[in-house]
Amino acid sequence: MSQIDYSRAAGYFLLTDYLKGFMLGMRYFFKPKVTLNYPHEKGPLSPRFRGEHALRRYPNGEERCIACKLCEAICPAQAITIDAEPREDGSRRTTRYDIDMTKCIYCGFCQEACPVDAIVEGPNFEFSTETREELYYDKAKLLENGERWEAEIARNLEMDAPYR
Repeated sequence: MSQIDYSRAAGYFLLTDYLKGFMLGMRYFFKPKVTLNYPHEKGPLSPRFRGEHALRRYPNGEERCIACKLCEAICPAQAITIDAEPREDGSRRTTRYDIDMTKCIYCGFCQEACPVDAIVEGPNFEFSTETREELYYDKAKLLENGERWEAEIARNLEMDAPYR
């Protein structure tokens, strides 16, 4: 016959496991809650957060993109398509800049490869759509995103500058 473990039996009889769990619950009951009321309250975002893409402009209104196509070459998902042509002054500018957001993996390589900070991944993470076609961003949509988020993008790039 096996030996009876009296301490284990006493623990079952006195409900010690139940009381330990109850005390743990009561400890967290009186602490401040960490849950956010999401649509109305938003948590902090890192300056390095990679959200919706945007094309930026210089302060004088000229597009930053110089059509070097480094972002297109480095994109592992091949989500970026660029067409370019020379302008009258000899510089190159894009005529077509498309990003297929259904392919994009938000790796940030396009932003890191850009020598003039033209393409960036901005702070917007709320860009759901009803159809897939709305996730094919053309140059006009990307420039619109850049104008909408320019202040926050510039602040994030400035905060991240010492680490780049």
